[in-house]
Amino acid sequence: MLNTKIWDVRDYTYRLKDYPHFEEIIQMYQEGKRIVLPTETVYGLGGSALNEQTVKGIYEAKGRPSDNPLIIHIYDTQQLDNFVTSISETTLKLMEAFWPGPITFILPLKKGYLCERVTGGLNSVAVRMPSHPVARYILKTAKIPIAAPSANLSGRPSPTTFEHTYEDLNGRVDGIIHSTPSDAGLESTVIDCTSFPYRIARPGTITRQMLNEILPNSIDDTVIDMTEKPIAPGMKYKHYAPDTPLVLIEHIGNDIREDAHDNWNEVAFIIPESLSKYIPKAAKTIILSRDEFDIPNANKNLYAALHQLDELAEIKRAYMYSYPVNGDTEALRNRMTKAANHQVVKDELL
Repeated sequence: MLNTKIWDVRDYTYRLKDYPHFEEIIQMYQEGKRIVLPTETVYGLGGSALNEQTVKGIYEAKGRPSDNPLIIHIYDTQQLDNFVTSISETTLKLMEAFWPGPITFILPLKKGYLCERVTGGLNSVAVRMPSHPVARYILKTAKIPIAAPSANLSGRPSPTTFEHTYEDLNGRVDGIIHSTPSDAGLESTVIDCTSFPYRIARPGTITRQMLNEILPNSIDDTVIDMTEKPIAPGMKYKHYAPDTPLVLIEHIGNDIREDAHDNWNEVAFIIPESLSKYIPKAAKTIILSRDEFDIPNANKNLYAALHQLDELAEIKRAYMYSYPVNGDTEALRNRMTKAANHQVVKDELL
């Protein structure tokens, strides 16, 4: 078990260079240590993408399958020259529109710079430029690309707070940077730019509509179905799941029958606040958003709600409202469906 260092930088978010132990953090990254860092999407388990042993250690700390590729985080697009063979004008246009920010581009790999393990044996590489000020300053100062999957045990809900990642990875990594909660709350949109039209490999808060507004008709409507070898994180293996048995519920518009369950005090509902009036009084409610149209807050609060669910020892089963199907909820429903292992009820409780 490692002695995990903790650095509390919450008071130094926009002046990280003044943090007393900042040089220690940078030196440890450059030496190949594994350090959790905050990003605007979720907290990431970061390490040098140039160091084979570091990347191997990232997989081991998470218990992550070795064919599940890692996302490379960079500070400046000039870094791409080292490990990407080419970038099209259309891809550059999307980068200019959304970087820094919560979007990852899958690009053709130029071999020989990144360690081989980091791409999961693929001929492509997933890259993003985070907007979080702490992550950006670390990337700028360390001057190395950092591989950083979500900082949680593989399959568990992703961490959006220091507390989430501390619970999963304390003693398994070299350090954790304690910063503020993530703003977006869901992992980045991943877009495959190795062929045209582009395809979304993982939906995120940058939506299909937003991409098409920059490049009309550039995004294929189909969803990549990867059952053998994933080209992006979250495509093949179990993800986001709490320990508590969870089922999605598509409709809550009437009072839920009191006789639908014997012990409502053992049941939790993860719902918009506007639907709480329909929930049996004995059941536990966890609020995701104001109403079913408040998608930004639902995105931001989803993983925190799943972590909170597992902290409720008395809860034996949970239902989560799945939100309406539209372009804004694609990423939210993607994570919810995986968290619930595709188990859905329609109106059996009503």
